[in-house]
Amino acid sequence: MDRQVPAVAGGPQFRQMTIVGVGLIGGSLALAAKGAGVVGSVIGVTRSAASREVALARGLVDRTTDNLAAGVAGADLVVLAVPVHEIVRLLPDVARHVGPNCLVTDVGSVKGPILMAGDAAYPDGRFVAGHPIAGKEQSGAAAARADLYRGANWILTPSARTRPEALGRVGALCGAAGANVLHMDAAWHDEVFATVSHLPHLVAFALMDTVLATERGVERLRFSAGGLRDFTRVAGSDPDMWRDIFLMNRGPMLKALAEYQQALERLAAAIQDGDGEALTDRLLRARSAREELLHRS
Repeated sequence: MDRQVPAVAGGPQFRQMTIVGVGLIGGSLALAAKGAGVVGSVIGVTRSAASREVALARGLVDRTTDNLAAGVAGADLVVLAVPVHEIVRLLPDVARHVGPNCLVTDVGSVKGPILMAGDAAYPDGRFVAGHPIAGKEQSGAAAARADLYRGANWILTPSARTRPEALGRVGALCGAAGANVLHMDAAWHDEVFATVSHLPHLVAFALMDTVLATERGVERLRFSAGGLRDFTRVAGSDPDMWRDIFLMNRGPMLKALAEYQQALERLAAAIQDGDGEALTDRLLRARSAREELLHRS
């Protein structure tokens, strides 16, 4: 992982930024970039009439459309803030409608396949793959907030093809939004986030499914307290979005899931054997790691 990239001082870095998918992530970037004065105008592209109405009413964008070609026309930066499979599908579509100097970036949480598709669509190195480490369970334009990225990490995963100038300009935009901008290898990114982000979401969904599948599962949920609510908080996220992430990051996900299953088997063996010492050792190690995580946060 490389050094932090500072924001570039001065006037607007981009005359027109088009955001495809004006939800929580895209809408928050629009608010932050407009507030920092680093974009001249923001165009929002979304199929949802309700999203377009909210985005305009809240001042996230200056204009909206449901037409991709019309929305990206004249842009010098296009941000793809849609689910990961949509990003891959849209990359060549955007390339057909933008000028030769327009930069393109994304906010997907899986980087390897997206970077490959971006390099294929923009062989001149104008695509910059990115992943902001920020979000909430709520989604949509109504949930957007200008401070979402303040103090958060925004990871950029350049390839050998990515132009340094493009990387620097996109990094400056992310920094102006309040993020700490870092560079990371795409394959390592997908390994890391399969473990620290994607697996926790899958486990949260699985735990709720497990409880529901037990005898009188719905009744059992009535007696749950903070433990189940806190642990499964992220199961309130968009299932369609996470389905796509799990499938696109299939290899690293299966590896992380196998390692988690092994950890569960070790705990089950300690309980089965009545091995309190082994059980305590693993619980203490987990608690220590959790406390360190909170301390760093």
